[in-house]
Amino acid sequence: MDSLINTYQQSIALVEMSLVCAAALVWLLQKGFQQALPMSAKVILLLIIANLFFWPLGLNLELPLSAYVRGVIGDLSTVTVLLLLSALFVRNQSAPWSVKVAIGLVGLCFYPFALGLGMFDPYGWGYSSVALLIAVLVFALLCAIAKWNRGTWIIGLAIIAWGMQWHESTNLWDYLLDPILVVWAIFGVVATIMKKRKEKARSGYLFRPG
Repeated sequence: MDSLINTYQQSIALVEMSLVCAAALVWLLQKGFQQALPMSAKVILLLIIANLFFWPLGLNLELPLSAYVRGVIGDLSTVTVLLLLSALFVRNQSAPWSVKVAIGLVGLCFYPFALGLGMFDPYGWGYSSVALLIAVLVFALLCAIAKWNRGTWIIGLAIIAWGMQWHESTNLWDYLLDPILVVWAIFGVVATIMKKRKEKARSGYLFRPG
């Protein structure tokens, strides 16, 4: 029974990684077009590329391409997977600047201590901490207050996946956070700051006397 569950979880992980790789490639492809791709085209491309990553293609490879990608970057959190997939199909629902700041700060505080800095390990809270679960629910509520409904649904689905033990890990952190998500949040904050500085400088130049 345990081996069957493990095989099922491994298959789920490969399906997710295949979809992530496909979504990333479709997103990059879309950036090359001036107009947004039709929804049907996105779905078809996503499914075709995901299948190419999921099934072994020969080429002297013993495993699917997604397995090698997973071996390099590891398993992504449910939040990251859903964020990337939804970015292809949901418009005008980008994460607010405040949410990116919060994710970046949590990541910068979490990973140093989780990797051994200091006397306590916040990673352990993900196994049985009711306080962490309440904090995550509060964060989901704040996303709704900030009118980022997509974030509320994503966090809710991540909690459900954790409750179902969708992945091999039973730690809530693994469903909510990963280094790629933290890097995305930090880059998003930096990009927003730089954009505002450029807009401020441009505004000052346009309204400069003389």
